[in-house]
Amino acid sequence: MIYDGDCDFCVRWIERWRKLTGDAVTYSPSRESAAQFPEIAPERFSEAVQFIEVNGRVSSGGEAAVRSLSTRKGWILWAYEKVPGAARLSEAFYRFIARRRGSCAVSG
Repeated sequence: MIYDGDCDFCVRWIERWRKLTGDAVTYSPSRESAAQFPEIAPERFSEAVQFIEVNGRVSSGGEAAVRSLSTRKGWILWAYEKVPGAARLSEAFYRFIARRRGSCAVSG
């Protein structure tokens, strides 16, 4: 999972994600690892988290969050893919938060 390591809000959420996924997911700030993935446009890293699976599949935003959590909770991906409206709701919620993350910064 590649995330914005400069945003306090993002860093706090990644710490929560780490607790949920354990060692199933590796997390890295985009400034340290974006160059390792030239196939991902640089602006995508500033727009949303990017989840790169072992098989090379790249997902972004709400889908990336769901796919990363599904490494421990498989039902989450099932719901995202199969429950009508779940994917759309997840993406809308992610975009809502992402647009406001600058104003949602959490202090130390």
